[in-house]
Amino acid sequence: MNRRQFLQSGSAAGVTAVFPNFPYSLYAGTKKKYASDRVKLGPMGVELSRLAMGTGTNGVGGSSNQTRKLGLHGMADLFRAAYDNGITFWDSADQYGTHPHLKEALKTVKREKVTILSKTHASTAKEMKEDLDRFRRELGTDYIDILLLHCMLEGDWPERKKGAMEVLSEAREKGTIRTHGISCHTIEALRTSAKTDWVQVQLARINPAGVVMDADPATVLGVLKQMKRAGKGVIGMKIFGAGKLRGKTDESLQFALAHDEIDCFTIGSESMAEMVDLTKKIPAASVRG
Repeated sequence: MNRRQFLQSGSAAGVTAVFPNFPYSLYAGTKKKYASDRVKLGPMGVELSRLAMGTGTNGVGGSSNQTRKLGLHGMADLFRAAYDNGITFWDSADQYGTHPHLKEALKTVKREKVTILSKTHASTAKEMKEDLDRFRRELGTDYIDILLLHCMLEGDWPERKKGAMEVLSEAREKGTIRTHGISCHTIEALRTSAKTDWVQVQLARINPAGVVMDADPATVLGVLKQMKRAGKGVIGMKIFGAGKLRGKTDESLQFALAHDEIDCFTIGSESMAEMVDLTKKIPAASVRG
C-alpha cells in the first residue's frame, strides 16, 4: 500500500479502519523533527517553533476547554512552561477568549521572544479596525505577528471580507501585524484561499482519519500543495481531530510531520504533562518506521 492508497482507503473507511493498518514506514523521516525546530512561515518569513501552543481545541463564545480547565494563571503558567521547552509559537483567538491568558504569560516572557497568532470574525473595515485595536489592548502588545480571518465557509469569502482584508494589508505595511491569512472550514473556502494572492498564511484542518476536516486527507493535501507552490505558509490544525484522535497521537503526529505541505502545527495541550509529552513524542514519531 502506498501513501495515496492509504489516504483514499482511510477517508472512505473512517477512523477504525485507518489506524490498525497505519503504514508507519511510508511516513518515516530520516531526520528527527522537534517541537522547538525553528520554522520561517510564508512570504514574510515569520519565525516560529514547529509546534504551536493551541488554546481552543473546542473554543466558542469567548471560552475554550483550556480556559475553563486551567483558568487565567494556570494557562499562563502553561505558556511559560512551553516557552521554557522551546515552544515560542502561541495560538489564540477572540472566539476562545484567550488574549488575557497570553497577556498574563507575557509578564515574565519577553514579547519579542514569542510569535503570537490571533483570529478575527471581522468582515468590514470598521469591524477590523476595532478588533485590531482591541486585540492589541487585550494582549498587551503593540503588534500581532499573525492575524487570520477566522472560519471561512463560503467560496466567495474574498468578496465578503474585502473591507477587513484591506485593513489588514495596511496594518502589515505599517508593522501593526507581520503577516495575514485565513482559517477555513469548507473545501470551497480552502480552494479559494489557494488562488487568492492576499492569503500569506493558511490554517488548515488535517489528520490521517479525515476527522473534523474540510474534505478527505488526499483532497486537502492536494490543495495545500498548491498553496506551498504559491509560496504560502501552512499551519496544520485539528491534528488530533479536535480531541477525537488523542488515543492515536503517535500516528497523527507522524502523519503531520511527514508532509512538507505543513510548515508547523498547533495542538492545544490541557496540562503541563500533556505539553511535555508532546515535546517527547514529536521527535520519536518523525522517524518511526
